[in-house]
Parts: sequence; structure tokens; C-alpha cells
Amino acid sequence: MIEVKNVSKSFGDRPIVKDFSFVFERGKANLIIGESGTGKSVLTKCMVGLVEVDRGEVLYDGQDFVKMNYEQRKLIRKEIGMLFQGGALFDSMTVEENVMFPLSMFTEMPESEKRDRAHFCLKRVNLPNAAKLYPAEISGGMKKRVAIARAISLQPKYLFCDEPNSGLDPRTSILIDELIMEITLEYQITTVVITHDMNSVLEIGDKIAFLHNGEKWWEGNRKEILTSDNKELSDFVYATKFLREFRDRLRT
Repeated sequence: MIEVKNVSKSFGDRPIVKDFSFVFERGKANLIIGESGTGKSVLTKCMVGLVEVDRGEVLYDGQDFVKMNYEQRKLIRKEIGMLFQGGALFDSMTVEENVMFPLSMFTEMPESEKRDRAHFCLKRVNLPNAAKLYPAEISGGMKKRVAIARAISLQPKYLFCDEPNSGLDPRTSILIDELIMEITLEYQITTVVITHDMNSVLEIGDKIAFLHNGEKWWEGNRKEILTSDNKELSDFVYATKFLREFRDRLRT
């Protein structure tokens, strides 16, 4: 479980995240949604220590990450898997080498064990025969699956996914959502997903935090989001603001 308490972050005199609190539960897909520029990425960077908070707490199973020193944070980071937007694979490495990379960075496993672990993870994401290929030789959906394999190679307790369906066709997006959910349940991971994709929200949104202008404007689940009377949330979910503006332009 990750508990964020009253986190705020500003750059200069510009507030980005304002007094955000939320509990990201273990074994669930916890989604952060909102329009571009609402503070989603800054919030997650605060959660993993890439950006320091101005105030507030980030508790990993009760341990305050904000107050930790470098060595203490390093221990927590070993338990975090990251799925970056676009996959962020190393083009000069094979698929196998990409999955082994975190193992080489954070463990002292023998080469044979790292290779075995990489092959296990690739098999888990249904890519058992892709180990010797390079990223340029595989599709976008396969790259995302390789990135997931890399993210789970260290058997993380926490998994952060940044726009996992970005650039994918609808069918492949569904497959990635299903894979993230399967892994979350199978390994009882605390999964945090940043997304704009309403299909993902409705498919895997166990817990959802909606950010608006840096504030948590609403929280609930995928069933409750469709019946909420929150105006800003409805504008985001149904694009009603865009439709109103479009109709107004047509009238002029």
C-alpha cells in the first residue's frame, strides 16, 4: 500500500500539486486521471523521489519516503517497477538484455540466474521467443510487453505505469490493460497507472483519483465514475466541454 498525505508541490510561485491525499491499495489498479497539465506526472515523480515535495508524506507500507536518506530510498526503489510512456527500451540492447538491466543494476545475481529470470518474465508476458530480438524488430504492443517484463523482473511490490496504452491501437490497449491487471492480482502489487484512456479507466479502474488544476477533485471506482454529478469530471469523461465549445463555434 502507498498512502499519500497532504502532498503539495510548486515550481517557483506556480502551485502544481495542491494538498493531495489518496490511498493506493495493494492488489488493485489505482488510476490517476485528469487533463494534461493537471499535475499527474509531477505527483508520481514526487511519489518516487524524482521531485522533492514541498510538504506532505508519501508512505510505503507505513514508511515515510519523504524523510528517508539516499540509502533508505534505494531500498524502496528496489521494490518499485516502472513502465514508462513509450516503453523506453534501450535500442542497442536485445529484448533479453533490456529485461535483465534492472537485475544487473540492483542485484548481484549470476549471469545465468539473470537470464533465467528474464526468460521467465518474457514468458509471463507471452513473449517467450522474443529474447534475441532488438526493439526495432518488434511491434509497439510487443515493446510495451517487454517493458512490463522489465518492470516486474525485480518482483516489485509497487508498479508505476505512465500512459501504458499511449500510441497503441484499441485491441492492443485492451491486451495491455488485461496484462497489467493480471500481474497486479497475481503478485498482489500496488499498481499506480497514469492514463487519459477512458477505456482503461472503465476496464481496470479499481480506485481512481481525478486531478483538476492540481487538486484531487473526485475519487471513486470505475462504476461510480459514470454516475458522478461532478461537472469537471463529466467534462473529462464525456468531453462535454469540448463538445459545447465545438457546437458554439458551429453557430458562429
